[in-house]
Amino acid sequence: MITAALIEGRDLRFAYGGGQPEVVRGATLGVERGRLSALIGANGSGKSTLIRLLAGLLGPTAGEVTLGGVPLARVEPRVRARRVAYVPQSVSTVFPFTALEVVLTGRSPHSSRFRFETGRDVEAARAALAAVDAAHLEARPVTELSGGERQLVALARALAQEPECLLLDEPSAALDLKHRAGLIRHLRRLRDEQGMTVLVVTHDLMLLDPAFDRVHAVRLGRVAAEGSPADVLRDEVLADIYGDAYVRARRAFGRTFVWSEL
Repeated sequence: MITAALIEGRDLRFAYGGGQPEVVRGATLGVERGRLSALIGANGSGKSTLIRLLAGLLGPTAGEVTLGGVPLARVEPRVRARRVAYVPQSVSTVFPFTALEVVLTGRSPHSSRFRFETGRDVEAARAALAAVDAAHLEARPVTELSGGERQLVALARALAQEPECLLLDEPSAALDLKHRAGLIRHLRRLRDEQGMTVLVVTHDLMLLDPAFDRVHAVRLGRVAAEGSPADVLRDEVLADIYGDAYVRARRAFGRTFVWSEL
């Protein structure tokens, strides 16, 4: 057992319906309190399914997820939403709500069922938009935003929940260079200033070192390697994780650079 874990999945297994093979095959992973952690692996390795299991959006076919030592299935959904926020890979909507209106929905775990938003809620929503450099989108309908802009709004919505833990599935995939770097800087501030626990699914390996505390590498539905970025971002580990004998990792200028030789 990982005693420092805020969220822990033990021996998790999961298969989608219709006789499909298992996507997660006995994975054990602890999301440590107050740490900025990454989940990496090849396409189809089970990363997105695993983080959805940790968020409680899927129920494991075997194994157990706990939140603060309590089985996640026994945590009331509104309580869970005040503690854990999840952002999916992509966000789409058919309704022309403004960005501010979308972010305000992140305040619902803090409100009674039939209460309208308060000034405090609007303040928190605007602060969340500003934190991801998206304050200028406040009045824009989300149906008119680019994919990257919609992703910023989704991140702001999660921040407006004011959770203990953020679970982010490829949050930088649709973002440009400026916003990718800005996102990581903000996640570091949340860790350093608020003690927030963060787990990020990412393919952007060169963002990891030196910003992240811990890296979990998934291969074929299991956690095959974990440790500091320096422990995991090595030729032999990445070659196994990605099934690529040409992958290379080298440290220079205080960070690790990763590429695959052509």
